[in-house]
Amino acid sequence: MSVSIDPNDYVEAPEGVTNLKFNDAKRQAKFELGVCMAVYKWEELNTAVENSWGGPNSGEKRDWISGIVIDLFDDKIVDIALIEETLLYAMVDEFDTEIDNDSALEIAALIFKFFKDVMVEKYDGIDQLYAKWEAKKNLRTQNSHVVVGSDPNNPSDDDEEDDDEEEEGDENLTSRGNVVEESMDVDEPAGPIVDDDGFEMVQKKGRRGGRR
Repeated sequence: MSVSIDPNDYVEAPEGVTNLKFNDAKRQAKFELGVCMAVYKWEELNTAVENSWGGPNSGEKRDWISGIVIDLFDDKIVDIALIEETLLYAMVDEFDTEIDNDSALEIAALIFKFFKDVMVEKYDGIDQLYAKWEAKKNLRTQNSHVVVGSDPNNPSDDDEEDDDEEEEGDENLTSRGNVVEESMDVDEPAGPIVDDDGFEMVQKKGRRGGRR
């Protein structure tokens, strides 16, 4: 894929306009969702998050990266190389990881493509990625519910269960014979989540990154 990517390809705001943000709230929200979905598609970053290379807040750092990429479009001109640099620097700064392949370039090109798509109100690519992310999140949530059965060889389990439940009160984890819902890390993008009424703007943290 990277062979056909021109890192110098850029977009520029029209004369008299100081940034590349969309004036229309729906289109801006769609673009921000697209950035989040592209960042979540980056396997190298997903590996870093899953292994906590950025510490206990690795998931939040991934969402922060989406925010700083969105912030790039506060400027008048943005090219693919700038997006790639921002992604690479964020990996070094936040996850102490250097990427030696073209994966960041490919994600940057995807974000660039989403921007151009939104310009002409073409949302299919963004919506498809969002649908895949939703399906994956729902699957992980379902798998986080574990049923623990009672031991048929120990008739005293029932009595122990009553005692344990009284001691634990409102605790989520109970003794045998009950459904145990184990919390599972299901990271959700900080970007806008599409609902029936429209789109919410992404919540971004402080800006960092960019060219160095």
